[in-house]
Amino acid sequence: MSARPPAPESLPTRLLTLFRTTAFKLSLAYLLVFAAFAFFALGYVAWNARQVLDDQIVSTIEAEISGLSDQYAAGGIRRLVSVVERRSREPGASLYLVTTPAGEHVVGNVESLPAGLLAAPGQTETAYGRGTDGERLDHRAIVRIFTLPGGFRLLVGRDVEERDRLRAVIARAFAWSLMLVVGLGFVGSLFIAQRVLKRVDAMTEITRGIMAGDLDGRLSLAGTGDELDRLAQNLNAMLDRIGELMRGLREVSDNIAHDLKTPLTRLRNKADEALRTADDPDTLRAALEANIEESDNLIRVFNALLMIARLEAGGTRETLADFDAGAVALEVAELYEAVAEERGVTLRTEIATGLAVHGSRELIGQAIANLIDNALKYGAEAAEPVVTVSARREGGTIRLAVADRGPGIPAAERGRVLERFVRLETARSRPGFGLGLSLVNAVARLHLGAFLLEDNAPGLRAVLSLPASAAAVSAQPLRKA
Repeated sequence: MSARPPAPESLPTRLLTLFRTTAFKLSLAYLLVFAAFAFFALGYVAWNARQVLDDQIVSTIEAEISGLSDQYAAGGIRRLVSVVERRSREPGASLYLVTTPAGEHVVGNVESLPAGLLAAPGQTETAYGRGTDGERLDHRAIVRIFTLPGGFRLLVGRDVEERDRLRAVIARAFAWSLMLVVGLGFVGSLFIAQRVLKRVDAMTEITRGIMAGDLDGRLSLAGTGDELDRLAQNLNAMLDRIGELMRGLREVSDNIAHDLKTPLTRLRNKADEALRTADDPDTLRAALEANIEESDNLIRVFNALLMIARLEAGGTRETLADFDAGAVALEVAELYEAVAEERGVTLRTEIATGLAVHGSRELIGQAIANLIDNALKYGAEAAEPVVTVSARREGGTIRLAVADRGPGIPAAERGRVLERFVRLETARSRPGFGLGLSLVNAVARLHLGAFLLEDNAPGLRAVLSLPASAAAVSAQPLRKA
Protein backbone atom coordinates (compact mmCIF):
# COMPACT_ATOMS: atom_id res chain seq x y z
CA MET A 1 0.00 0.00 0.00
CA SER A 2 1.54 3.28 -1.06
CA ALA A 3 1.93 6.07 1.45
CA ARG A 4 -0.44 9.00 1.17
CA PRO A 5 1.07 12.28 -0.02
CA PRO A 6 1.34 14.91 2.73
CA ALA A 7 -1.66 17.23 3.01
CA PRO A 8 -1.11 20.78 1.70
CA GLU A 9 -0.19 23.28 4.38
CA SER A 10 -2.47 26.18 5.26
CA LEU A 11 -1.30 29.74 4.62
CA PRO A 12 -0.60 30.56 8.30
CA THR A 13 1.36 27.32 8.67
CA ARG A 14 3.27 28.05 5.47
CA LEU A 15 4.11 31.57 6.65
CA LEU A 16 5.18 30.26 10.05
CA THR A 17 7.45 27.78 8.27
CA LEU A 18 8.93 30.59 6.20
CA PHE A 19 9.52 32.72 9.30
CA ARG A 20 11.45 29.86 10.91
CA THR A 21 13.82 29.36 7.97
CA THR A 22 17.43 30.43 8.29
CA ALA A 23 17.19 32.29 4.98
CA PHE A 24 14.36 34.49 6.33
CA LYS A 25 16.16 35.13 9.62
CA LEU A 26 19.36 36.10 7.82
CA SER A 27 17.46 38.33 5.37
CA LEU A 28 15.62 39.95 8.28
CA ALA A 29 18.90 40.54 10.10
CA TYR A 30 20.40 42.14 6.99
CA LEU A 31 17.23 44.22 6.63
CA LEU A 32 17.49 45.52 10.19
CA VAL A 33 21.15 46.38 9.70
CA PHE A 34 20.37 48.15 6.42
CA ALA A 35 17.37 49.96 7.92
CA ALA A 36 19.52 51.18 10.82
CA PHE A 37 22.18 52.34 8.38
CA ALA A 38 19.55 54.09 6.24
CA PHE A 39 18.04 55.72 9.34
CA PHE A 40 21.36 57.20 10.43
CA ALA A 41 22.35 58.12 6.88
CA LEU A 42 19.09 59.95 6.14
CA GLY A 43 19.14 61.55 9.59
CA TYR A 44 22.67 62.77 9.00
CA VAL A 45 21.63 64.22 5.62
CA ALA A 46 18.62 65.97 7.16
CA TRP A 47 20.69 67.40 10.01
CA ASN A 48 23.34 68.66 7.60
CA ALA A 49 20.68 70.18 5.34
CA ARG A 50 19.25 72.12 8.28
CA GLN A 51 22.71 73.28 9.31
CA VAL A 52 23.42 74.48 5.76
CA LEU A 53 20.12 76.37 5.62
CA ASP A 54 20.72 77.93 9.05
CA ASP A 55 24.21 78.99 7.97
CA GLN A 56 22.78 80.56 4.82
CA ILE A 57 20.14 82.42 6.85
CA VAL A 58 22.76 83.68 9.28
CA SER A 59 24.98 84.74 6.38
CA THR A 60 22.06 86.67 4.86
CA ILE A 61 21.36 88.37 8.19
CA GLU A 62 25.02 89.30 8.50
CA ALA A 63 24.93 90.87 5.07
CA GLU A 64 21.77 92.84 5.97
CA ILE A 65 23.35 94.02 9.19
CA SER A 66 26.50 95.09 7.39
CA GLY A 67 24.47 97.19 4.92
CA LEU A 68 22.34 98.80 7.65
CA SER A 69 25.45 99.57 9.68
CA ASP A 70 26.83 101.50 6.73
CA GLN A 71 23.55 103.43 6.40
CA TYR A 72 23.47 104.21 10.11
CA ALA A 73 27.06 105.39 10.04
CA ALA A 74 26.26 107.64 7.08
CA GLY A 75 23.01 109.25 8.29
CA GLY A 76 22.24 108.20 11.82
CA ILE A 77 18.87 106.97 13.05
CA ARG A 78 16.86 108.92 10.49
CA ARG A 79 18.73 107.34 7.58
CA LEU A 80 18.44 103.94 9.19
CA VAL A 81 14.65 104.33 9.67
CA SER A 82 14.23 105.43 6.07
CA VAL A 83 16.17 102.45 4.71
CA VAL A 84 14.34 100.01 7.00
CA GLU A 85 10.98 101.40 5.92
CA ARG A 86 11.86 100.95 2.25
CA ARG A 87 13.17 97.43 2.72
CA SER A 88 10.20 96.39 4.87
CA ARG A 89 7.85 97.04 1.93
CA GLU A 90 9.83 94.75 -0.35
CA PRO A 91 8.54 91.16 -0.65
CA GLY A 92 10.74 88.41 0.76
CA ALA A 93 11.68 86.59 3.92
CA SER A 94 13.77 89.40 5.42
CA LEU A 95 12.51 90.94 8.69
CA TYR A 96 13.19 94.42 10.05
CA LEU A 97 12.05 96.29 13.14
CA VAL A 98 13.09 99.56 14.78
CA THR A 99 11.60 100.47 18.17
CA THR A 100 11.94 103.30 20.62
CA PRO A 101 13.68 102.77 23.95
CA ALA A 102 10.22 102.14 25.41
CA GLY A 103 9.58 99.34 22.87
CA GLU A 104 7.16 101.27 20.69
CA HIS A 105 7.04 100.31 17.03
CA VAL A 106 8.76 102.86 14.78
CA VAL A 107 9.12 101.07 11.44
CA GLY A 108 9.40 97.50 10.18
CA ASN A 109 7.43 94.46 8.96
CA VAL A 110 7.31 92.68 12.33
CA GLU A 111 4.09 93.38 14.26
CA SER A 112 4.45 91.23 17.37
CA LEU A 113 7.17 89.41 19.32
CA PRO A 114 7.32 87.43 22.54
CA ALA A 115 7.44 89.66 25.60
CA GLY A 116 10.93 90.66 26.67
CA LEU A 117 12.65 89.51 23.50
CA LEU A 118 13.91 92.99 22.54
CA ALA A 119 15.47 93.39 25.98
CA ALA A 120 17.98 90.59 25.22
CA PRO A 121 20.38 91.66 22.43
CA GLY A 122 21.96 88.90 20.38
CA GLN A 123 20.95 86.17 17.95
CA THR A 124 18.07 83.84 18.63
CA GLU A 125 15.29 81.86 16.94
CA THR A 126 11.83 83.03 17.89
CA ALA A 127 8.17 83.18 16.95
CA TYR A 128 6.74 86.41 15.58
CA GLY A 129 3.69 87.94 13.90
CA ARG A 130 3.73 90.13 10.79
CA GLY A 131 1.38 92.16 8.60
CA THR A 132 -2.29 91.65 9.37
CA ASP A 133 -1.65 88.75 11.69
CA GLY A 134 -2.02 91.00 14.68
CA GLU A 135 -0.91 89.39 17.91
CA ARG A 136 -0.68 85.89 16.49
CA LEU A 137 2.83 84.51 16.74
CA ASP A 138 2.43 81.96 13.96
CA HIS A 139 5.72 82.48 12.16
CA ARG A 140 9.26 81.60 13.08
CA ALA A 141 12.48 83.40 12.29
CA ILE A 142 16.13 83.68 13.17
CA VAL A 143 16.75 87.26 14.35
CA ARG A 144 19.55 89.40 15.71
CA ILE A 145 18.78 92.31 18.04
CA PHE A 146 20.94 95.42 18.54
CA THR A 147 20.67 98.34 20.97
CA LEU A 148 21.51 101.56 19.14
CA PRO A 149 22.81 104.79 20.67
CA GLY A 150 19.94 106.64 22.30
CA GLY A 151 18.22 103.44 23.39
CA PHE A 152 16.65 102.60 20.02
CA ARG A 153 16.52 98.88 19.20
CA LEU A 154 17.07 97.28 15.82
CA LEU A 155 15.91 93.78 14.86
CA VAL A 156 17.13 92.14 11.68
CA GLY A 157 16.03 88.59 10.84
CA ARG A 158 15.01 86.00 8.30
CA ASP A 159 11.87 83.92 8.16
CA VAL A 160 12.58 80.16 8.41
CA GLU A 161 9.33 78.97 6.83
CA GLU A 162 11.20 77.65 3.79
CA ARG A 163 13.61 75.83 6.05
CA ASP A 164 10.76 74.26 8.01
CA ARG A 165 8.97 73.35 4.80
CA LEU A 166 12.11 71.67 3.48
CA ARG A 167 12.57 69.91 6.80
CA ALA A 168 9.01 68.61 6.59
CA VAL A 169 9.67 67.37 3.06
CA ILE A 170 12.84 65.62 4.22
CA ALA A 171 10.99 64.13 7.20
CA ARG A 172 8.26 62.74 4.94
CA ALA A 173 10.85 61.39 2.53
CA PHE A 174 12.72 59.94 5.50
CA ALA A 175 9.61 58.19 6.81
CA TRP A 176 8.52 56.91 3.42
CA SER A 177 12.02 55.73 2.62
CA LEU A 178 12.23 53.72 5.82
CA MET A 179 8.76 52.30 5.26
CA LEU A 180 9.71 51.39 1.70
CA VAL A 181 12.99 49.81 2.79
CA VAL A 182 11.31 47.80 5.54
CA GLY A 183 8.38 46.78 3.35
CA LEU A 184 10.42 45.77 0.34
CA GLY A 185 13.00 44.13 2.58
CA PHE A 186 10.32 42.09 4.34
CA VAL A 187 8.76 41.02 1.05
CA GLY A 188 12.23 40.24 -0.30
CA SER A 189 12.98 38.16 2.78
CA LEU A 190 9.81 36.17 2.23
CA PHE A 191 10.68 35.72 -1.45
CA ILE A 192 14.22 34.53 -0.68
CA ALA A 193 12.99 32.25 2.09
CA GLN A 194 10.33 30.84 -0.25
CA ARG A 195 12.91 30.09 -2.96
CA VAL A 196 15.31 28.48 -0.49
CA LEU A 197 12.52 26.55 1.21
CA LYS A 198 11.30 25.32 -2.19
CA ARG A 199 14.76 23.92 -2.96
CA VAL A 200 15.05 22.41 0.52
CA ASP A 201 11.59 20.83 0.18
CA ALA A 202 12.65 19.35 -3.17
CA MET A 203 15.76 17.90 -1.52
CA THR A 204 13.62 16.57 1.32
CA GLU A 205 11.28 14.79 -1.09
CA ILE A 206 14.20 13.17 -2.90
CA THR A 207 15.83 12.08 0.37
CA ARG A 208 12.52 10.56 1.48
CA GLY A 209 12.48 8.54 -1.72
CA ILE A 210 16.07 7.46 -1.12
CA MET A 211 15.23 6.40 2.43
CA ALA A 212 12.29 4.46 1.01
CA GLY A 213 14.71 2.44 -1.12
CA ASP A 214 15.17 4.44 -4.35
CA LEU A 215 18.96 4.60 -4.25
CA ASP A 216 19.08 5.97 -7.80
CA GLY A 217 17.53 9.27 -6.74
CA ARG A 218 19.81 12.31 -6.79
CA LEU A 219 19.42 15.89 -5.60
CA SER A 220 18.81 18.39 -8.38
CA LEU A 221 21.17 21.31 -8.97
CA ALA A 222 20.05 24.87 -9.71
CA GLY A 223 23.28 25.60 -11.56
CA THR A 224 24.03 28.70 -9.48
CA GLY A 225 27.03 27.21 -7.71
CA ASP A 226 25.74 28.46 -4.34
CA GLU A 227 26.01 26.67 -1.01
CA LEU A 228 22.90 24.58 -1.68
CA ASP A 229 24.35 23.43 -5.01
CA ARG A 230 27.62 22.54 -3.29
CA LEU A 231 25.70 20.67 -0.59
CA ALA A 232 23.69 18.82 -3.24
CA GLN A 233 26.88 17.91 -5.13
CA ASN A 234 28.49 16.52 -1.98
CA LEU A 235 25.35 14.60 -1.05
CA ASN A 236 25.12 13.20 -4.59
CA ALA A 237 28.76 12.15 -4.39
CA MET A 238 28.01 10.49 -1.05
CA LEU A 239 25.00 8.73 -2.56
CA ASP A 240 27.13 7.58 -5.49
CA ARG A 241 29.63 6.14 -3.05
CA ILE A 242 26.87 4.46 -1.05
CA GLY A 243 25.50 3.04 -4.30
CA GLU A 244 28.92 1.68 -5.17
CA LEU A 245 29.20 0.06 -1.76
CA MET A 246 25.73 -1.42 -2.05
CA ARG A 247 26.50 -2.76 -5.51
CA GLY A 248 29.77 -4.13 -4.15
CA LEU A 249 27.88 -5.79 -1.31
CA ARG A 250 25.46 -7.39 -3.75
CA GLU A 251 28.34 -8.48 -5.95
CA VAL A 252 30.18 -9.93 -2.98
CA SER A 253 27.05 -11.83 -1.95
CA ASP A 254 26.58 -13.14 -5.48
CA ASN A 255 30.26 -13.98 -5.85
CA ILE A 256 30.36 -15.77 -2.52
CA ALA A 257 27.29 -17.74 -3.55
CA HIS A 258 28.83 -18.70 -6.90
CA ASP A 259 32.63 -18.62 -6.63
CA LEU A 260 32.88 -20.12 -3.17
CA LYS A 261 30.30 -22.75 -3.91
CA THR A 262 32.83 -24.71 -5.98
CA PRO A 263 35.58 -25.00 -3.33
CA LEU A 264 32.99 -25.76 -0.65
CA THR A 265 31.48 -28.47 -2.84
CA ARG A 266 34.95 -29.81 -3.56
CA LEU A 267 35.70 -29.84 0.16
CA ARG A 268 32.49 -31.70 0.89
CA ASN A 269 33.03 -34.21 -1.93
CA LYS A 270 36.57 -34.96 -0.77
CA ALA A 271 35.33 -35.62 2.76
CA ASP A 272 32.50 -37.80 1.45
CA GLU A 273 34.88 -39.73 -0.83
CA ALA A 274 37.30 -40.28 2.04
CA LEU A 275 34.50 -41.69 4.20
CA ARG A 276 33.33 -44.01 1.44
CA THR A 277 36.61 -45.24 -0.06
CA ALA A 278 39.39 -44.81 2.52
CA ASP A 279 40.30 -48.15 4.03
CA ASP A 280 43.56 -47.31 5.79
CA PRO A 281 44.84 -44.49 8.05
CA ASP A 282 47.23 -43.11 5.41
CA THR A 283 44.42 -42.51 2.93
CA LEU A 284 42.28 -40.81 5.61
CA ARG A 285 45.23 -38.68 6.66
CA ALA A 286 45.86 -37.57 3.04
CA ALA A 287 42.16 -36.70 2.68
CA LEU A 288 42.22 -34.68 5.90
CA GLU A 289 45.34 -32.81 4.82
CA ALA A 290 43.71 -31.99 1.49
CA ASN A 291 40.60 -30.72 3.28
CA ILE A 292 42.72 -28.65 5.66
CA GLU A 293 44.54 -27.08 2.69
CA GLU A 294 41.20 -26.33 0.99
CA SER A 295 39.89 -24.85 4.27
CA ASP A 296 42.98 -22.66 4.59
CA ASN A 297 42.31 -21.32 1.09
CA LEU A 298 38.75 -20.48 2.06
CA ILE A 299 39.93 -18.78 5.26
CA ARG A 300 42.34 -16.68 3.21
CA VAL A 301 39.48 -15.68 0.93
CA PHE A 302 37.29 -14.60 3.82
CA ASN A 303 40.20 -12.77 5.44
CA ALA A 304 40.79 -10.90 2.19
CA LEU A 305 37.08 -10.02 1.94
CA LEU A 306 37.07 -8.75 5.53
CA MET A 307 40.21 -6.72 4.88
CA ILE A 308 38.71 -5.13 1.76
CA ALA A 309 35.51 -4.32 3.67
CA ARG A 310 37.51 -2.71 6.49
CA LEU A 311 39.55 -0.67 4.04
CA GLU A 312 36.51 0.58 2.14
CA ALA A 313 34.89 1.56 5.46
CA GLY A 314 38.04 3.45 6.50
CA GLY A 315 38.36 1.38 9.65
CA THR A 316 42.17 1.55 9.78
CA ARG A 317 42.67 5.31 9.47
CA GLU A 318 43.59 5.68 13.14
CA THR A 319 46.75 3.60 12.59
CA LEU A 320 48.15 5.74 9.76
CA ALA A 321 51.61 7.32 10.18
CA ASP A 322 54.48 8.72 8.08
CA PHE A 323 56.94 6.17 6.68
CA ASP A 324 59.30 5.65 3.72
CA ALA A 325 57.35 3.85 0.99
CA GLY A 326 60.58 3.19 -0.94
CA ALA A 327 62.04 1.27 1.98
CA VAL A 328 58.86 -0.82 2.25
CA ALA A 329 58.94 -1.62 -1.48
CA LEU A 330 62.60 -2.67 -1.22
CA GLU A 331 61.92 -4.90 1.78
CA VAL A 332 59.03 -6.67 0.05
CA ALA A 333 61.05 -7.12 -3.14
CA GLU A 334 63.89 -8.70 -1.16
CA LEU A 335 61.42 -11.18 0.38
CA TYR A 336 60.39 -12.32 -3.12
CA GLU A 337 63.92 -12.71 -4.49
CA ALA A 338 64.01 -16.42 -3.63
CA VAL A 339 60.57 -17.02 -5.17
CA ALA A 340 61.62 -15.19 -8.32
CA GLU A 341 64.80 -17.18 -8.60
CA GLU A 342 62.88 -20.43 -8.14
CA ARG A 343 60.54 -19.48 -11.00
CA GLY A 344 63.36 -18.32 -13.23
CA VAL A 345 62.36 -14.66 -13.15
CA THR A 346 64.80 -11.78 -12.89
CA LEU A 347 63.58 -9.42 -10.17
CA ARG A 348 64.90 -5.87 -10.54
CA THR A 349 64.39 -2.91 -8.22
CA GLU A 350 64.60 0.79 -8.96
CA ILE A 351 63.87 2.34 -5.60
CA ALA A 352 64.42 5.96 -4.63
CA THR A 353 64.89 6.94 -0.99
CA GLY A 354 63.08 9.60 0.99
CA LEU A 355 59.62 8.69 -0.39
CA ALA A 356 57.61 9.55 2.72
CA VAL A 357 53.87 8.88 2.63
CA HIS A 358 51.20 9.05 5.33
CA GLY A 359 49.49 5.70 5.66
CA SER A 360 49.67 2.13 6.88
CA ARG A 361 53.07 0.49 6.42
CA GLU A 362 51.55 -2.99 6.66
CA LEU A 363 48.80 -2.35 4.11
CA ILE A 364 51.16 -0.73 1.59
CA GLY A 365 53.52 -3.68 2.03
CA GLN A 366 50.63 -6.14 1.51
CA ALA A 367 49.58 -4.29 -1.66
CA ILE A 368 53.11 -4.36 -3.10
CA ALA A 369 53.38 -8.07 -2.19
CA ASN A 370 50.13 -8.79 -4.08
CA LEU A 371 51.43 -6.96 -7.16
CA ILE A 372 54.80 -8.75 -7.10
CA ASP A 373 53.09 -12.10 -6.60
CA ASN A 374 50.83 -11.46 -9.63
CA ALA A 375 53.77 -10.28 -11.72
CA LEU A 376 55.81 -13.37 -10.88
CA LYS A 377 52.82 -15.62 -11.57
CA TYR A 378 52.11 -14.22 -15.06
CA GLY A 379 55.55 -12.89 -15.98
CA ALA A 380 57.29 -16.24 -15.58
CA GLU A 381 55.91 -17.39 -18.96
CA ALA A 382 57.31 -14.42 -20.89
CA ALA A 383 60.09 -14.78 -23.42
CA GLU A 384 62.18 -12.52 -21.20
CA PRO A 385 60.94 -13.14 -17.65
CA VAL A 386 61.77 -9.86 -15.91
CA VAL A 387 59.80 -8.17 -13.12
CA THR A 388 60.73 -4.62 -12.17
CA VAL A 389 59.75 -3.00 -8.88
CA SER A 390 60.16 0.79 -8.92
CA ALA A 391 59.39 3.65 -6.58
CA ARG A 392 59.86 7.31 -7.33
CA ARG A 393 58.43 10.73 -6.65
CA GLU A 394 56.60 12.75 -9.31
CA GLY A 395 55.65 16.17 -7.96
CA GLY A 396 53.40 15.62 -4.97
CA THR A 397 52.81 11.94 -5.77
CA ILE A 398 54.69 8.77 -4.86
CA ARG A 399 54.45 6.13 -7.61
CA LEU A 400 55.02 2.51 -6.60
CA ALA A 401 55.04 0.30 -9.71
CA VAL A 402 55.46 -3.38 -10.51
CA ALA A 403 55.99 -4.22 -14.18
CA ASP A 404 56.21 -7.61 -15.89
CA ARG A 405 56.51 -8.81 -19.49
CA GLY A 406 53.75 -11.36 -19.40
CA PRO A 407 50.50 -11.49 -21.41
CA GLY A 408 49.12 -8.33 -19.74
CA ILE A 409 45.46 -7.34 -19.47
CA PRO A 410 43.40 -5.90 -22.35
CA ALA A 411 42.60 -2.20 -21.88
CA ALA A 412 38.85 -2.92 -21.90
CA GLU A 413 39.21 -5.34 -18.98
CA ARG A 414 41.47 -3.29 -16.71
CA GLY A 415 38.63 -1.66 -14.84
CA ARG A 416 36.69 -4.88 -14.38
CA VAL A 417 39.58 -6.87 -12.90
CA LEU A 418 39.61 -4.51 -9.90
CA GLU A 419 36.25 -5.91 -8.79
CA ARG A 420 36.03 -8.78 -6.33
CA PHE A 421 36.25 -12.34 -7.65
CA VAL A 422 36.74 -11.19 -11.25
CA ARG A 423 39.18 -13.42 -13.13
CA LEU A 424 39.87 -13.37 -16.85
CA GLU A 425 39.54 -16.52 -18.91
CA THR A 426 43.33 -16.74 -19.28
CA ALA A 427 43.69 -16.88 -15.48
CA ARG A 428 41.08 -19.55 -14.77
CA SER A 429 43.68 -22.33 -14.85
CA ARG A 430 45.89 -20.62 -12.26
CA PRO A 431 45.29 -20.69 -8.48
CA GLY A 432 43.59 -17.72 -6.91
CA PHE A 433 40.19 -16.18 -6.28
CA GLY A 434 40.45 -12.76 -7.95
CA LEU A 435 40.80 -10.67 -4.77
CA GLY A 436 44.42 -9.49 -4.97
CA LEU A 437 43.87 -6.46 -7.23
CA SER A 438 40.65 -5.58 -5.37
CA LEU A 439 42.67 -5.41 -2.16
CA VAL A 440 45.29 -3.17 -3.78
CA ASN A 441 42.54 -0.88 -5.10
CA ALA A 442 40.98 -0.66 -1.62
CA VAL A 443 44.39 0.21 -0.12
CA ALA A 444 44.81 2.99 -2.72
CA ARG A 445 41.39 4.44 -1.87
CA LEU A 446 42.11 4.34 1.86
CA HIS A 447 45.26 6.40 1.26
CA LEU A 448 43.41 8.87 -1.02
CA GLY A 449 45.46 7.62 -3.95
CA ALA A 450 44.81 5.69 -7.15
CA PHE A 451 45.56 2.26 -8.55
CA LEU A 452 46.28 2.17 -12.29
CA LEU A 453 46.92 -0.68 -14.70
CA GLU A 454 49.05 0.42 -17.65
CA ASP A 455 50.50 -1.22 -20.74
CA ASN A 456 54.16 -2.20 -20.30
CA ALA A 457 54.55 -3.11 -24.01
CA PRO A 458 54.71 -6.04 -23.57
CA GLY A 459 53.18 -7.00 -20.26
CA LEU A 460 51.42 -5.12 -17.51
CA ARG A 461 52.52 -2.23 -15.34
CA ALA A 462 50.58 -1.92 -12.06
CA VAL A 463 51.01 1.51 -10.44
CA LEU A 464 50.02 2.40 -6.88
CA SER A 465 49.91 6.23 -6.83
CA LEU A 466 49.87 7.79 -3.34
CA PRO A 467 49.96 11.43 -2.18
CA ALA A 468 53.34 12.36 -0.73
CA SER A 469 53.47 13.21 2.95
CA ALA A 470 54.27 16.76 4.06
CA ALA A 471 57.41 15.29 5.61
CA ALA A 472 58.58 13.91 2.25
CA VAL A 473 62.06 14.85 1.02
CA SER A 474 63.42 15.05 -2.47
CA ALA A 475 64.02 11.66 -4.07
CA GLN A 476 67.59 10.43 -4.12
CA PRO A 477 69.18 8.78 -7.17
CA LEU A 478 67.58 5.45 -7.98
CA ARG A 479 69.10 2.38 -6.38
CA LYS A 480 69.04 -0.67 -8.64
CA ALA A 481 69.40 -4.31 -7.65
